[in-house]
Amino acid sequence: MICVAFLRAINVGRRIVKMAHLAEIVRGLGYDDVWTHINSGNVVFDAAGSRSRLETELEAAFAAEFGFETTTFVRTAAELRRALAAEPFSLVPGDTYFLTFLKSAPSKAKSAAFEALSNDFDTVVVRGRDVHWRMHGKSTDTTLSTKAWEDFIGRHRSTSRNTTMLRKLADKIDTR
Repeated sequence: MICVAFLRAINVGRRIVKMAHLAEIVRGLGYDDVWTHINSGNVVFDAAGSRSRLETELEAAFAAEFGFETTTFVRTAAELRRALAAEPFSLVPGDTYFLTFLKSAPSKAKSAAFEALSNDFDTVVVRGRDVHWRMHGKSTDTTLSTKAWEDFIGRHRSTSRNTTMLRKLADKIDTR
């Protein structure tokens, strides 16, 4: 099955990783058809096994190679397409739309409490292990604090990607 690993906090600050090196590591684990998409820690590969086993194996290999923890979120290509198709809100010009990947689905109560933080600028909708996050403007202007995210899911337990980039990635997967 085609999988995508989204690595948290790669090529930010001192956590620099060349994408060719990242692909080498994944190939070294025995996965096939490995390639990366842009320079922010998105690696596509063909693999069998459970999501949790893939994440654990990738995280261990990355930590051993890079010398720092690299929280990794795996989605199948089909899961990525379903998440992108959900579109839980309308967009207008100037909006920013992120998909935030979580390790596990939060409880209904926790999801509802986080969604209740939505306001005139930020709208969040939790769907299983994914959070759809729309901002009426730039992401740097968000009103959702790091503390609010950490209260919801814990520290360093998510990674976000712009849906424009994710759609390009999904299209690239489809054309390969």
